[in-house]
Amino acid sequence: MPEDEYADGLTVGQVAARLGVTVRALHHWDEIGLARPSLRTAAGYRLYTAADLERLHRVVVYRELGLGLERIRAVLDDSATDVTGALRAQRAQVRERIERLERLGAGLDRMIDAHERGVLLSVEQQAVIFGPGWDPEGPAKARALYGDTPQWRQYAERSAGRTPEEWQAVADATAALDRDLAAAMEAGLAPDGPEAGALVERHRAVFAAYFPLTREMQVLLARRYETDPGFAAHYDAVRPGLAGWFRLAVDASARAHGIDPDTAAWR
Repeated sequence: MPEDEYADGLTVGQVAARLGVTVRALHHWDEIGLARPSLRTAAGYRLYTAADLERLHRVVVYRELGLGLERIRAVLDDSATDVTGALRAQRAQVRERIERLERLGAGLDRMIDAHERGVLLSVEQQAVIFGPGWDPEGPAKARALYGDTPQWRQYAERSAGRTPEEWQAVADATAALDRDLAAAMEAGLAPDGPEAGALVERHRAVFAAYFPLTREMQVLLARRYETDPGFAAHYDAVRPGLAGWFRLAVDASARAHGIDPDTAAWR
């Protein structure tokens, strides 16, 4: 801009519009002595000269680079300040911030993917970890049924951060529980006995890998294990009649904790 445009000075509002900053910011920088207008009108209003505007331009640039106001003051006023060093340090901080944002973006991508897919594993990985009986379409079917529920959101949040090794640990814990349930039934343990009750508690702990399971929810889930053909086939393959035995054990545990299985609800 030609120098004579500033002959009479610019008002705070004019400077704010030119620089894309707020009037409040200009007042603050004036108050702390970082960038003060040099002129005053007869009525006492402050006006910015061309030199004032040049300093303000530098303040705005350094602020956009992330320097704090006191650091900006030192860069502008202290001849001993290593400006290049200050800018290099700021560049390093910007790079760190970019890396953090990239990690955040990758995490958000995984979270979105988990909400859409459930299990963030390839079909081959799922077959290896969950066994040949695993239905890779299972998570998609579950999302179609439960995608709008809090439990699906909790499941997705757990899935987003889970590695294949951690999924393997979940699968191993589930398989071990199935074997121990079958062994308890094989040994003739009563479904309402303390050993069966301990296995019911263990089931809730293992299932928490997906989402927190209340006792009432467990009652409904155990009934589905018994009545759903897919679940029933899985438990029958472990031990014929196991789904029914486990359902009785869950009902007994619920009663022991003051819950009527016949009025249990998903809550």
